[in-house]
Amino acid sequence: MRELLSAAQELQSFCDNHEWKMCFIGGISVQRWGEPRFTKDADITLLTGFGEEGLYIDELLKVYRGRVANPKQFALRNRVLLLESIENIPIDIALGALPFEENTIQRATFFTFSETCRLKTCSAEDLIVHKAFANRPQDWIDIESILIRQSKLQIDLIWEELIPLIELKEEPCIEKKLSKLIQKRLKTKSVRGRKNSA
Repeated sequence: MRELLSAAQELQSFCDNHEWKMCFIGGISVQRWGEPRFTKDADITLLTGFGEEGLYIDELLKVYRGRVANPKQFALRNRVLLLESIENIPIDIALGALPFEENTIQRATFFTFSETCRLKTCSAEDLIVHKAFANRPQDWIDIESILIRQSKLQIDLIWEELIPLIELKEEPCIEKKLSKLIQKRLKTKSVRGRKNSA
C-alpha cells in the first residue's frame, strides 16, 4: 500500500505541475469512503475534454510506460490510458469530458492517507455512481460498504448523476440493484434508530 500511495502522490504532483484537473476514483477512494481493501492500482479521472486528449497523453507518456501496445491509440479509442509507474504500479487514467466527470472533479476533496500522502479523491456519492456504472461484482461489494460506512449520503445527487449514465449504457438493471442496496441501508438505519431510542 505504501508504494501505491507513493505512486499516487507522484501522479497527483505531475498533474498539479501541469495545472490539470483530476481526482482519484476506484480503489484508493474506497479506502476513504468504504471498507478498506487491498488495491494494486491507482485510478484517476483527468479532465481532458473532447479533442485535445492527445496533448495530455503525450505528456504522460514522456514519464510513464504504457501497459498495452500503442497506448495512445488505445486511449483515444477507449478513453482510458493504461500506464505503469517506475515502481511497476498500474495506473488507469480515464480521459474525462462528460458533465458528470467534470462535476466529479469539482466536488472532489483532499484526504490524508498518511503523514506524507494527501490525495484528492472523488466524493462518496460520485464513487457510488462510478461503481454502479462499472457494474462489476467487486463494485457492488464496494458500494454496499460505502452505504454502510457513510450515514450522510446525498442519495438524490447519486440518482441525478447516475440515471442519465444508465440510460446511455442501456442497462436498467443497474438502477434496480442500487435501489435494493439503498433500501437495505435505510431499513438497517431505521432498525438501529428504534433500538437506540428504546
